Amino acid sequence: MIEQIKSKLNWLTRIGIIILAVLAISSLVRGVIAVKRSDERIQQEKEKVAEEEKRNEELKGQLEEVNSQTFAEQVARDKLGLAKPGETVIVLPDKEVLRKLAPRIEEEQETLPDPNWRKWLKLFM
Repeated sequence: MIEQIKSKLNWLTRIGIIILAVLAISSLVRGVIAVKRSDERIQQEKEKVAEEEKRNEELKGQLEEVNSQTFAEQVARDKLGLAKPGETVIVLPDKEVLRKLAPRIEEEQETLPDPNWRKWLKLFM
């Protein structure tokens, strides 16, 4: 009888160890999957940071351009119609109006002369 109890205890111990091993392995697998997902998220966020840094550099360049004296002068000339002392401002009409006013130049077409056989054909027809 003691042998039967020992064998059942041995069997139960083995089943318990197997269950614990399965639980430990499943926990380990979940942990590995969570780490991989975290690595992917970290990589995505690094890419976003790199894109934002690039955009930041572009915006800094635009800010420098806007803060420059030449940009202010350009805006004053183009949008406000201002000029420096001693300059003469000439206002031209739109491109469409200029094209209508400009004389038309007939462009010469660059073509090769007719081949001899075509000249003969024209002569007899």
